[in-house]
Amino acid sequence: MTERELDAAGVIDPALREAYRHCRRLNARHGRTYFLATRLLPVERRPAVHALYGFARWADDIVDALGTGADTARRDAELAALERELEQGLRDGESAEPVVRALADTARRHRIDHAHFADFMAAMRADLVVTDYADYAALRRYMHGSAAVIGLQMLPVLGTVTDRETAAPHAAALGVAFQLTNFLRDVGEDLDRGRVYLPADLLAAHGVDRERLRWSRDTGRRDPRITSALRAFERLTRGVYRQAVPGLAMLEPVSRPCIRTAFVLYGGILDAVAEDGYAVLHRRSVVPRRRRAVVAADGLARVAAARLRARPAAAREPGGVPLTGAGPVGPRMVEEVA
Repeated sequence: MTERELDAAGVIDPALREAYRHCRRLNARHGRTYFLATRLLPVERRPAVHALYGFARWADDIVDALGTGADTARRDAELAALERELEQGLRDGESAEPVVRALADTARRHRIDHAHFADFMAAMRADLVVTDYADYAALRRYMHGSAAVIGLQMLPVLGTVTDRETAAPHAAALGVAFQLTNFLRDVGEDLDRGRVYLPADLLAAHGVDRERLRWSRDTGRRDPRITSALRAFERLTRGVYRQAVPGLAMLEPVSRPCIRTAFVLYGGILDAVAEDGYAVLHRRSVVPRRRRAVVAADGLARVAAARLRARPAAAREPGGVPLTGAGPVGPRMVEEVA
């Protein structure tokens, strides 16, 4: 499928094709939910999404994956080197780093505002020194760069049926909703990295602080006050999902199944956390495979319907299947992405 995606996207240069392949591997390895949803896009749009994810993943790995074996100064130097490479790549389209090369090509093809990447890098630098947030307003300022701009970067790739400015706030909200979901799911892991993303005032309202979270994580014991705080954070997150909903209909029809699937799957993580009794300090809640398969099947059905609407009858094969670059739809793909 990789070669077909690159051919459809018009990526010809061998080195650039390999750069996009590298990004796709990062997406498949680390972004399971994200990769599943990406499979529902038309093939020519997938490489750009892989490039955007690959770059974000690389920067995030510098901040987190190196965290256990590298001090802040080393991680800061790594981020500074990446930022210099990014600036050069966006300026002239060339880079020795495959992820940056693919990202620069994607930014050029889709005319993505370079300021979104600068804002993202600023948020990554903040993660080196900021370990908690006093209130939701402070967290939202951080998430503008770490999450909202991801939605804004994606928007030109997905396409809209409205003007982009109208759809932008909803795309940003969806990026924030996804990250809030990750924050809730990963409370324990983030705590081990020395970070608490749940706003301090929200925790305090339920009689919780960092020390109580640490106690629960270390002892494996539950505390109803922590459960209450986590439930409140879940409600806050669902409110942001509601802000994002109007944007789904603003996307081009061929992109809607992808984003709707991501929307449902990430929302399913919230459901899994609740069903697991908000035990996120002790284990990671996951969406059951069967449920992912059902969502994937629904997404595939929506893809097929969108293709039929997008193609005139004359462009269909004798069997009634539209001729399109979006790839095969069937049970095998459900198994692959589930």
